[in-house]
Amino acid sequence: MAGTCHITKGICSFPLSSPRTCLLFNSPVFFSDFLTCKPRINAKSLALKFNCTRNFNFNSNFIEGPKLVRAMSSSSSSSSSSSSFGSRLEETVKKTITENPVVVYSKSWCSYSSEVKSLFKRLGVEPFVIELDALGAQGPQLQKLLERLTGQHTVPNVFIGGKHIGGCSETVKLYHKGELQPLLAEATAKTS
Repeated sequence: MAGTCHITKGICSFPLSSPRTCLLFNSPVFFSDFLTCKPRINAKSLALKFNCTRNFNFNSNFIEGPKLVRAMSSSSSSSSSSSSFGSRLEETVKKTITENPVVVYSKSWCSYSSEVKSLFKRLGVEPFVIELDALGAQGPQLQKLLERLTGQHTVPNVFIGGKHIGGCSETVKLYHKGELQPLLAEATAKTS
């Protein structure tokens, strides 16, 4: 088995042959590290199935890596893992929004997201951009969390100075009314 993939914590199962097997990981990598990673998987050799809480990078060529064990299923542990993941995800989102003057949750193929990023670039602002479509399975989970927090289910999802601004229409509207630049200046001053 060769190649590199990105999967999440705990006991992650994937079919290798007819008997169910899974990987058991020993060392954690925190979720904030995952935000900068792009998931990679060879779909022909691995079909991952996971419902876990922490992120791990796995290189199957690594000798002292994960150990193969028989998969076990527990519905109660998976639901608590899921809620634990959700609360850590929410903490990470709130921390990201608080610590960065401008945050844009985006999708790389979305024209509205591109318009907002271009507007910020023209204004000389470098937002902290999180491309949801580059996060693999965590992208839709993150988008659902953002919808729960903001009431907005579309991208881009823009935050300035820790406050939710809205999407493309709201951001452009603030720009045309002359209200965007003062918000950006205030947010940048807060974090400096």
